[in-house]
Amino acid sequence: MDKTWIRPGGWGFVAGAVLTMIIGFSWGGWSTASTAERVAMERSNTAVTAALLPVCIEKSKADPARTKKLDALTAPTSSYEQRDLLVKDGWTSVGEGEGNRDVAEACVAQLLKVVAK
Repeated sequence: MDKTWIRPGGWGFVAGAVLTMIIGFSWGGWSTASTAERVAMERSNTAVTAALLPVCIEKSKADPARTKKLDALTAPTSSYEQRDLLVKDGWTSVGEGEGNRDVAEACVAQLLKVVAK
């Protein structure tokens, strides 16, 4: 039995496996569990924000102190301050829960467009 092919065959197997992994992760769409989980969380956060943005807009329209709060919203220079104002006002929460900061950021952007008109 000729064993001269074992070493080149082993290296060919290793090179083939490495090449398969490179192609699979680069172009084949493979991903690790952590990457898939991260992408799923990003997509779910985006969906929640899109679903709750109309709630924030409607709460702002129904608020009797809307004009005063919108004036206060345009005063801060920091986007963090603007976001925190909406969270504090309760426009970004559903029920008694704490407000969603992503919804607050999206809502600030929409409300500032309304105020600018």
